Amino acid sequence: MLRTTDPDFDVRFRRIVDDRRESDTDVASDVSAIIARVKARGDEALAEYTQRFDDHQLTDDADWRISPEDCRAAFDGLDTALRDALSLAADRIRAFHLKQRPADSDEIDDAGVRLGARWRAVDAAGLYVPGGRAAYPSSLLMNAIPARVAGVERLVVVTPTPKGKVNPLVLAAAHLAGVDEIWRIGGAQAIAALAHGTGRIRKVDVITGPGNAWVAEAKRQLFGVVGIDMVAGPSEILVIADGMNDPDWIAADLLSQAEHDPDAQAILITDSEAFADQVEDRVDVQCAMLSTGKVARRSWDDHGVMIVVEKLEEAIGLANALAAEHVELAVDDPEPFLDGIRHAGSVFAGRLAPEAVGDYVAGPNHVLPTGRRARFASGLSVLDFMKRTSFIALDDASFARIGPAAAALAHAEGLPAHAHSIEVRLK
Repeated sequence: MLRTTDPDFDVRFRRIVDDRRESDTDVASDVSAIIARVKARGDEALAEYTQRFDDHQLTDDADWRISPEDCRAAFDGLDTALRDALSLAADRIRAFHLKQRPADSDEIDDAGVRLGARWRAVDAAGLYVPGGRAAYPSSLLMNAIPARVAGVERLVVVTPTPKGKVNPLVLAAAHLAGVDEIWRIGGAQAIAALAHGTGRIRKVDVITGPGNAWVAEAKRQLFGVVGIDMVAGPSEILVIADGMNDPDWIAADLLSQAEHDPDAQAILITDSEAFADQVEDRVDVQCAMLSTGKVARRSWDDHGVMIVVEKLEEAIGLANALAAEHVELAVDDPEPFLDGIRHAGSVFAGRLAPEAVGDYVAGPNHVLPTGRRARFASGLSVLDFMKRTSFIALDDASFARIGPAAAALAHAEGLPAHAHSIEVRLK
């Protein structure tokens, strides 16, 4: 437990802020070799890696791809309550992201120059969906629906299927989102295939979606070859809570991220040391009851943090330094905190807004910056699947008004051909 009144608090807090909890150089070297092999050998390399890592043999088309008919059957076969819940999530995610679509601009300025910009979707997007134990249909919806809203014509999902087994919920989500292709591959090799293309898989323009350290590293290395949403690290949650909360609620919120990964981080900031002790007790009790308790326990023991402040308002500055993926404001009046927190992936305001609601049905995207990247990055949005093209048009009068200044600047920069292309028109 840290207290802001401790003489060494600043040093200890800075260690927490600077702790990356991400891949090491061994991962980077392994991923570099995988990318090079997939680029050189294509489908042959994918088949070898899939056999080695997923114990799944890629031979005929059914081994490589999951059909739209299989996705429809998975959706139809869901329990009614689960099907309705998935449909509700899809509807709310779609409604929220429809409001993000940018408008084109087209105007004539004071000099008579026509200026504007047009937004267009990329042609193809690749979506990584984790498989196996960490198979998340919610992540598929959060990635695929914004892409469809943006107008992407070809949606390609890659997802590992260990021993050939698929998660029917993931397939049902793919049906709801209107995915075009699903390939049964995963890991860094799947990211390489999307970026470079293979004999079977056509390359895409943008790759999004969460994955393990190898997937994250592959996205890092392939940025520039293809568009990348973000390089996501282990999950994070920061809960700012006063002593009026139910400690069971706050303990559950902290564990909701700790159960993701041993390297995930859960942090509590409170103005009551007695309350912090109560939350820690409830974390111990709930960890023992969770099927994911072993992972959550390790995360909490290795990376969990409790900070006691004299006044809860101090939490705002600490939160901005932490720039956490998720920030919960479990207080009576969250507005002053909401106004003051500048760096966060997503903020959950009030005692009845747990982060887990945002993971599924609230509407905003749950693919968020981690590793303190919320200082400069945003969560996934429709804009990640679009690009803006500006345009310029001049007539005789507007060209005469601004052309000479452009020619003068071209001469000043020592670029006579630039200047000539303007001056020849002025004459």
